[in-house]
Amino acid sequence: MEFSCGRDEFLSGVKVAGRALGRATSMPILAGLKLETKKNQLTFAATDLERAIWCSVPIENRGGDDPRGEALVLNGELLSKIAQNLPAETLHFKTIEGTGKVEITCGSAVFDLFRLPLEDYPELPHLPSKRLCLLESKPLARSLELVTFAALSAKETSRLSLTGVNWVLAEKTLKVVATNGYRLACKTEELAKKAEAEGEFLVAADSLRDLAGILAQIETEQVEVYQSENYLFFKMGSVVFVGRLIEEAYPDFEKVIPRENSIGLILERKSFLEALQRVQITAAEESDAVILNIEDGKLKISSQAAEKGEAQEILELKKKAQAMKISFRAEYLIDALKRLQSDEVRLWLADAESAGLLEPGETEADQGFLYVCMPIRMDF
Repeated sequence: MEFSCGRDEFLSGVKVAGRALGRATSMPILAGLKLETKKNQLTFAATDLERAIWCSVPIENRGGDDPRGEALVLNGELLSKIAQNLPAETLHFKTIEGTGKVEITCGSAVFDLFRLPLEDYPELPHLPSKRLCLLESKPLARSLELVTFAALSAKETSRLSLTGVNWVLAEKTLKVVATNGYRLACKTEELAKKAEAEGEFLVAADSLRDLAGILAQIETEQVEVYQSENYLFFKMGSVVFVGRLIEEAYPDFEKVIPRENSIGLILERKSFLEALQRVQITAAEESDAVILNIEDGKLKISSQAAEKGEAQEILELKKKAQAMKISFRAEYLIDALKRLQSDEVRLWLADAESAGLLEPGETEADQGFLYVCMPIRMDF
């Protein structure tokens, strides 16, 4: 294998594929980044067996003309550090026959790196031929931002369904949903083009946060979605992201969404967010509870803890609402409010023991978003 490549293109490929490197694993080969040349393309690939990423960049191939291409594996973390510190605009890469090493030359810098055993590298999933749907990249990235935070990480629970993001694909809409059992985030997106197939798919939220990071890193307008028996594929130009499907039934989230809460609080989002952040300071460590007290057209937010003290703040409601008290975990409300862009939000309530429903205002980026939050039961 021998080629020349632009430094920036090489770094971009390493950074994108490197998101899927297996770091905390008993299989050392998963820390490897696979490089494969075919004609004038260099493909980077990585997997931790739960997700996989591959992407291609242009090169000047000076190696053989084998139509099957050439492949090798290098330590991904080491290659990333090198790629970020190369001194010149072009690098030269070649294998050193008989040594098990490769040489990377860039300007005055020369690196001789040991290869990892190619035969130990796992086979990556194959991109299916039949597409599920075509998504716009910006709305997809926005949906991931507004939803993935609501799931649990694998370290927090043994219930795999609560670590996933549920994709409900219909002919004209896509619903993206996540829950930890106490809160639920849902974003509905109208499809610009009808889906070629329908279905429901559950993918780990941790993996999809990496997909969001890739969408922010690359320039692409559309994302093609494919599905195999075990994986969901997202193709973005020369980049392919693969997430393993979670084989567990997802909770019936539609039943959780309160559609008939009659008490509506219309609030200026930023003021509500900042007041919650201040009052949270004196909330009890274990419960993180803040009390919302609606009275005389105002909302009083308060908290107290024996080891801290107490705090309160009063906000004007934009429309008078029925008097009541309810308590929520501050973190849960803050997490949603800080991700929204709308100037106004509406918090729909029924009583002190029923779930609240947070809806954004008219901002286009927030349309189709719903957020359900269970209250904390307290003796007021």
